[in-house]
Amino acid sequence: MSDGIYKEIVSSSFGKYKIKGSKFISYAYPVHSEKEIKDIIENIKRIESSARHHCYAYVLGAEKSIRVFNDDGEPYSSAGKPILGQILSKDLTNILIIVNRYFGGIKLGISGLINAYRSASIDAIINADFIIKVVKDYYEVNFQYQQINDVMRIVKKSNLEIINTNFEIKCKLIFAVEKQKSNLILNAFKDKHKLKIKYLKTL
Repeated sequence: MSDGIYKEIVSSSFGKYKIKGSKFISYAYPVHSEKEIKDIIENIKRIESSARHHCYAYVLGAEKSIRVFNDDGEPYSSAGKPILGQILSKDLTNILIIVNRYFGGIKLGISGLINAYRSASIDAIINADFIIKVVKDYYEVNFQYQQINDVMRIVKKSNLEIINTNFEIKCKLIFAVEKQKSNLILNAFKDKHKLKIKYLKTL
């Protein structure tokens, strides 16, 4: 993806791959936190409790800054790494793929394992639907009630996405803006000297 956009899967998907009696059952999930990932992995281990290995990889963040893989007892880099490789090759983020292996009695060797985990991952990805998202910065503006017209004028003129508001005596507004437009918006708010703006996150 080019700067300012990224690609996710819309909902969970399922895949599989069979070779020499071994079955590789794969699940792909859209995710946005490591706590969420931990819960999903634990749930899949319960669902696929008879599997010998539960290998996985995930990528988080618009810039794909968090990249993790786990071989779960398979030879190093023979399972989690090829799963991660498929995520990156398809330019995806905010995704978890888990591949559960049911051993068929015949050893596959390192190259065979790499191919099997890669193939099972590909099948889950193929069965998923995708969405393109714009990278956005999230900010919080704090102001007095008498300044509400100034704030809302900027919001309307810049077509900002309002996330949350609290218009009491001390007011607060949380908004999202395309990352590429952040500097222009910050300057617009800073022109109103008594408005306090705070960066929250990028998604």
